[in-house]
Amino acid sequence: MAITQKVALEGIRFFAYHGFYPEEQLTGNEFLVDISTETTVHSDGADEIENTVNYERLFAIASAEMESPKKLLETVAHAILNKVKDEFPQVGQVEVSIRKLRLPVKGEIKNSLIQLTYKRS
Repeated sequence: MAITQKVALEGIRFFAYHGFYPEEQLTGNEFLVDISTETTVHSDGADEIENTVNYERLFAIASAEMESPKKLLETVAHAILNKVKDEFPQVGQVEVSIRKLRLPVKGEIKNSLIQLTYKRS
């Protein structure tokens, strides 16, 4: 019997220095990161960390990438996604989203969002 298992971290809050404009890289911004993984499992939930995606590692990957300033959130999301899929080859799908909470535009906007989804073929 195959079961789809989801392991995710939602709303990881970071203060980081990503942004296209130089002032964004100087003043920084608040970001929320979501990472979701899906794996097909064929066991009965054996009680070992090797049988799942370790969310501590997901957090460490996101933290490392958020510490390295980039112009585009797309670049950051790609780096997170690639590291997750490389570290957890059993994962069939990875989704990464990053929200920027304060935008350099006039107007009332909750946040911007970049989202990537990878499906292993």
